[in-house]
Amino acid sequence: MRMNYTRYGVYFTPKPGAFALAGATWLGWDIATGAPVGEPDDTVTKRPRKYGFHGTVKPPFHLAEGKTPEGLHAALDDLSGQLAPVALDGLTLSQIGSFLALTPTGDVRDLARLAATVVKTLDSFRAPPTEADLARRRQSRLTPEQEANLTRWGYPYVMEAFKFHMTLTGPLPREMTGKVLADANVHFGDIPPRPFVIDSLTLVGERQDGMFEELQRYALTAA
Repeated sequence: MRMNYTRYGVYFTPKPGAFALAGATWLGWDIATGAPVGEPDDTVTKRPRKYGFHGTVKPPFHLAEGKTPEGLHAALDDLSGQLAPVALDGLTLSQIGSFLALTPTGDVRDLARLAATVVKTLDSFRAPPTEADLARRRQSRLTPEQEANLTRWGYPYVMEAFKFHMTLTGPLPREMTGKVLADANVHFGDIPPRPFVIDSLTLVGERQDGMFEELQRYALTAA
């Protein structure tokens, strides 16, 4: 395991198989192996590539002073044993603002509660954002709720503002969106699982080159 990571995060990442491979080859980065894969379109996928194919549960963060990677692993291991898997109907291709993503269908309340629990429980491991980080986030014209999240949790889109998604593109010009959506439909086809079950969480690390890779997967084992 690499130990010199700049940030850590908690993601959902698909287990090895057709779905994980489809996402990796679309983006051009296999987060499980930490290696390039496929022949991606840089104009479409360059921006999200570094993060790998994933759904964010706890957004990437710098470790707080006095906290260690070993302690973070242990805390997530303990927490995962207290969390039950979440089942959703499936995933669908969606446009979110100017980018495309896979988003869940069905009742997402259990997933939102899962994410909120992870954000809260592991918050002591998160270093406070810098003034530059805060200023960058505030360029997005945050709502009062998102501003409160940024101040309290270091990220705007958590708690009630959380919306699970698996990002497939960066911002797209309007004239490109239709074609990229059609390409994504062909690429993923009927591969996304139905039902879509989140039964594990993955601790990921950002390497010195800015790319994220999986560190360890933790099964959700509570009944």
